[in-house]
Amino acid sequence: MASESRGKGACLVVGAGDGVGGAIARAFAAEGYTVCITRRPRHLDQLEALAASIRDAGGKARAFGVDARQEGDMVSLVDTIEAEVGPLEVVVFNIGANVRFSITETTAQVFSKVWEMACFAGFLAGREAARVMTPRGRGTILFTGASASLRGKDGFSAFASAKAGLRAVAQSMARELGPKGIHVAHVVVDGAIDGVFTRSMREDVQSLLDRDEILKPDEIAANFVWLHRQPRSAWTHEIDLRPWGETW
Repeated sequence: MASESRGKGACLVVGAGDGVGGAIARAFAAEGYTVCITRRPRHLDQLEALAASIRDAGGKARAFGVDARQEGDMVSLVDTIEAEVGPLEVVVFNIGANVRFSITETTAQVFSKVWEMACFAGFLAGREAARVMTPRGRGTILFTGASASLRGKDGFSAFASAKAGLRAVAQSMARELGPKGIHVAHVVVDGAIDGVFTRSMREDVQSLLDRDEILKPDEIAANFVWLHRQPRSAWTHEIDLRPWGETW
């Protein structure tokens, strides 16, 4: 199939749901990129709805049901985007895997699955992005981190170890790929984020929104676009985003 992209090329968002990932996809679509959004195949209907909403707003979007933990799936995904959509200019890895278990209740299966989702899948996404970006000498690879990227907290041994590992992957990639023209950045998102999950757990979300005391997905997404736009004479590798009232 001939390339369908017009303008700026493709942006891949791995882990595009109804919160931050969806906001990032919409933000890059508004910049003129064809956004390619992924979640596991069982979420494909929701993913297609997000892609349709982006197209209805005048953007370009394609949905892919992909398990980001599977090496073959990620290799095939990137090859398909390059062949059918256009040059991959931006990759955003946004899988969360935030679960809480006490250390004695954290099974080997839970620990391994969280690591696969939040760290190993990030490695695969970053490696495949680098494979196609490096020959062109340009591109941006962005990883969504959390406060757990920087410190472990009780009940979050699996999540913290995976997020800390992802941060280390991002640092290694930045040092290796920066001199080759690839901008790699890690975004620490610290605090509650407005969305379906948070609203299902808390009753005070609207009051928090009114006081700017909760992270807003669209404003998080704006920082991802800003990182991509940075001139290479002044690249940022890591930033942290948190509401003004958040203790840290």
